[in-house]
Amino acid sequence: MYFRRVILGSAALALSVPAMAQDANIDTRVGKLEKEMRAVQRQVFPNGAGKFVEPEIQSPTAPSTGSSSTTVTVDLTARVDALEAQLATLTGQVELQGNNMRGLEGRLKALETQMAAQAALPVEKVEPTATPTAAVPKTKAGVVSTKPATSAKPNPARIAAVAAIERPASGDAFEDGYNYGYRLWEAKFYPESQVILEEIVTKFPKHKRASYARNLLGRAWLDDKKPATAVKVFYENYKADPRGDRAPDSLLFLGSALTDLGKAAEACEAFGELAKAYPDAATGRLAERLTSSKTRAKCK
Repeated sequence: MYFRRVILGSAALALSVPAMAQDANIDTRVGKLEKEMRAVQRQVFPNGAGKFVEPEIQSPTAPSTGSSSTTVTVDLTARVDALEAQLATLTGQVELQGNNMRGLEGRLKALETQMAAQAALPVEKVEPTATPTAAVPKTKAGVVSTKPATSAKPNPARIAAVAAIERPASGDAFEDGYNYGYRLWEAKFYPESQVILEEIVTKFPKHKRASYARNLLGRAWLDDKKPATAVKVFYENYKADPRGDRAPDSLLFLGSALTDLGKAAEACEAFGELAKAYPDAATGRLAERLTSSKTRAKCK
């Protein structure tokens, strides 16, 4: 009886040693995965703001009475393997998107250099018109100046038409400015809209809806037949806040502006980046516009 107890005790110890080793190995792998996932999320969400991806693999539930620890360990190992594979895929996607963005930035810089060589001023000036009553903002680094020419003779009819557009006064400076800029743009008073939108973009660069304002500012330039300036505004919006609500729209209109400039290859590259970086938008709410824009640019 004594020897039987010794044998059983030895067998239990022998079984527990590899199990303990497996547990230690899994802990090490999980710790490494957590560190790598934080690094990937810092790239995806550089500004933080509490935006973290919830894991698709949930923690296993507690084993029922009678389940062996070996079964739980094997199941946990399989889940860790799956998590490692998903992390590798996500890391690859982040690296690919970063490479695409750097390539697009290089081509746009080359385009800007070409435009600068072709004209004394690469940014078009606003056609002489009357300006809204709002103060014209000062130009800051990274913000395209929309200050209209001041030597033109005011147009009384235009002044009256602009004055007839109601300016919101809710007390929210950003929303009031954005909505007023939108109303001016919708009424086709593009230069006046540019002034207002630049003002709020300059004052509230980190606002949660700044992506909307920058995108609308780009559209005001594009609809005003100033595609060179529109290219800068759209690209700056995408680059400054790639997770912004209107980042996909800015890529779309960036391609449209490049098409207007006769840069079809760069336009198709922008459309391709939209499809890769924002597949939901590209196949959803922007699908029809994207298809027609690619057709206009003769993308393959």
